[in-house]
Amino acid sequence: MTAHRFDLDRIGAGLPVAAAHTAIAEASRSGACVITAPPGTGKTTYVPPLIANLTAANGGGRVLLTQPRRVAVRAAARRIAALDGGGDLGGNLGGNDLGAVGFTVRGERRVGPRTRLEVLTPGVLLRRLIADPALEGVDAVILDEVHERSVDGDLLLGLLAEVRALRDDLRLVAMSATLDARGIAALLGTDGAPAPVVDIPSPLHPLRIDFAPFEGARLDDRGTTRPFLTHLAAVAAAAQAEQGCDALVFVPGAREVDEVVRLLREQQRGGSPVEVLPLHGRISARDQDRAVRGRGSGDPPRIVVSTSLAESSLTVPGVRLVIDSGLAREVRRDRARDMTGLVTVSASRASAEQRAGRAARQGPGRAVRAYSETDFARMPAAAAPEIASADLADAALLLAAWGTPGGVGLALPTAPPAAAMSAAGEVLRTLALVDAAGRITATGERVVRMPVGVREARALLTGAEVLGDATTVSEIVAAMSDDHRAVGADLTGLLRELSAGRHQGADRWRREARRLAGIAGGDAAPTATTTNAGAAGAAANRATPPGSTPGIVTALARPEWIARRTGEHSRSYLLASGTRAALPEGSALLGSEWIAVREVQRAAGRAADGTGAVIRLAAPLDPDDALRIGDALLLTERVARVDAGRVRVREQRRLGAITLSSLPVAATPDDVGPALAAHLREHGLAALDWTEAAASLRNRLALLHRELGEPWPAVDDEALTARIEEWLGADLARLRPDASLRGIDVATALRRLLPWPEAARFDELAPERLTVPSGSSVRIDYPDASADPAARPVVAVKLQEVFGLAATPRIAGGKVPMLFHLLSPARRPLAVTDDLSSFWNGPYEQVRREMRGRYPKHPWPENPWEAEPTARTTRATKR
Repeated sequence: MTAHRFDLDRIGAGLPVAAAHTAIAEASRSGACVITAPPGTGKTTYVPPLIANLTAANGGGRVLLTQPRRVAVRAAARRIAALDGGGDLGGNLGGNDLGAVGFTVRGERRVGPRTRLEVLTPGVLLRRLIADPALEGVDAVILDEVHERSVDGDLLLGLLAEVRALRDDLRLVAMSATLDARGIAALLGTDGAPAPVVDIPSPLHPLRIDFAPFEGARLDDRGTTRPFLTHLAAVAAAAQAEQGCDALVFVPGAREVDEVVRLLREQQRGGSPVEVLPLHGRISARDQDRAVRGRGSGDPPRIVVSTSLAESSLTVPGVRLVIDSGLAREVRRDRARDMTGLVTVSASRASAEQRAGRAARQGPGRAVRAYSETDFARMPAAAAPEIASADLADAALLLAAWGTPGGVGLALPTAPPAAAMSAAGEVLRTLALVDAAGRITATGERVVRMPVGVREARALLTGAEVLGDATTVSEIVAAMSDDHRAVGADLTGLLRELSAGRHQGADRWRREARRLAGIAGGDAAPTATTTNAGAAGAAANRATPPGSTPGIVTALARPEWIARRTGEHSRSYLLASGTRAALPEGSALLGSEWIAVREVQRAAGRAADGTGAVIRLAAPLDPDDALRIGDALLLTERVARVDAGRVRVREQRRLGAITLSSLPVAATPDDVGPALAAHLREHGLAALDWTEAAASLRNRLALLHRELGEPWPAVDDEALTARIEEWLGADLARLRPDASLRGIDVATALRRLLPWPEAARFDELAPERLTVPSGSSVRIDYPDASADPAARPVVAVKLQEVFGLAATPRIAGGKVPMLFHLLSPARRPLAVTDDLSSFWNGPYEQVRREMRGRYPKHPWPENPWEAEPTARTTRATKR
């Protein structure tokens, strides 16, 4: 069968990218290349068919094109198909007679046997890679919009770079509107040589930029303020009426889209006909396609209100006017509370430039920024990569399936944060998806291939097995996975509203429930159960009360968010993860001692109960189910603490951070050291007896660390606390349960931190005393570095004892001159200097005039250079 060849003349007509045909073709022949082109130049439309034609001679394998969002996938597929076939949009999609172009998104696949070009989301391609690492039958992969730096996009770059090492015939193209092209080129290169880069300039038409700032606050603790959205709608309506063209309004999220659409439609009543359309990921595919299709010749002007998905990943035809809120929704992780979610923040300048540029792709345009020029200047240059702040559980399971647990050894554009990856690994172990070494389990192998998130997949898989009702489980997972608002955070009540069709998201919920039921039904065959699956099975083997199923399914998805009420009449709950959060007032869940939490958000300010976090979705949970499902979190340990000066021990049984029982037991010698160390960490090192010798030793070490660095150790409170077992552990372990910390010789303990063999020079580099010309041994006062990090050591000595001393002694290998406090016979300071030579040649004469009459028994020679240094009086000297 002859491979389909795309009509590049028809597809590339009028597209700036077509002028770079030869450069792109040449770069792609190297196996991997990077293409940078601003939005609107046609790279998404033209480059994939070009690559498909270049690979047709290889036998006509498939070319894969990723788009970051489902709406962009469908739009790109229909656009290429329509231009290639010359018919209506969608006329050449996979599954019909031609089938040259197809697409795959979550819940929808339109690909036929003759499909050459398949458009899909990064998540779909990642799961395909896990199932088929060699990508058999694929000639090329094109990753579009990689500048968005999503977790999935970054992982694809790393994984596909490894695939190319095994398949040198696979072509790999990375495309972006704004990109660190050199960094990506280095990642995709081979043998130390970067992949070639093709830069495509944009013939941008004249663009007028205006500012229409809002006088009040755009954001508050709850997100975008309603007054600002009202201002934004008014600015959009006025600008569109003035221009009379199609307009595109950028807002941060779906809620803001719906609100601005409502406001604009209200303003249009009785005025000139203008069609107002929403564009975000939660509306139906039909409504999304309608927004991005462009208007017909007889249609009224349009205002499309969109999230950032119209920023670069797809083009809305006909737009000559952009109104920008200057806001964006980004992932943020609150590690202290183990919460990850989308928050509304200021967009980056790069985003603002891309948004404005949408108005001038097809002709002269205008962009109105609903914020001030000062706000624009304060925007960050670019958004941070998602991997820096996202919940990495899904990524961690995929990396384990790839054979690189934690991403170790895998080249990525940005390495995942170690703490976040460690936390993700712990989540996977709790869900029994990886073992203690981080290797994927049999259950994990099944979960990683399921087209849903890790937690949802685990709940579907195990819930369907142990409860025996895939339909009900799928309905629960569908309800808790989408952004459905639940009154009082009650998941059970939300399910009733959705089932009855009274909730506005009921239709979307039914579609998702059917999809999930298909997944659960196709992948719920019995397997050897792990500890957690077995525990969940035991919970379901007894008669399951009808109201307990939502709690069980929710707990299966997030065992670490099983929660227990902190008091009989409290709204506050302690999650097994250690987070405290409160239910909303009046919640139907307030009578439940145990709940399974699905969603937690930071409270606006502080919650009424002082937790700082509020539960947004949860279900009641039977205590027995809580313990069985959370089996991996159960532990029994001895907890030793210092109470009233004595080490006391309790044996605690806990579900994560939730204490189930606590009984007093006798302290043993093994309890004492850890208890005292914990006490010092909590209450500070001041509980120790810092004698003059100990304080001096610490200050001497601090000076050497400051001046010489490693291996001389830091000895500030934070550093000493972090290494407490190393220098103090042996002394703590020797104490009795009722012994006082003040009995420890701190100076001796600190000497354990002296580095060897450098310790042999310690007294030379930071001497304790200084021998002065009179023969006296004078103590050197080393200042407390915590009070003044730049302070120098001081020698306080009578002036007569240093006659003739010209060079100021220096310590720390000659780096630090001592500061001399020259004293009167009554040991009052006469001068402070670190330059004795200058003192003898100058200020000394004035000191002599003032002091010789007051202290006649002491020598005040005219020439201090030749005088004999002495600690005695003149009379004593003569004797």
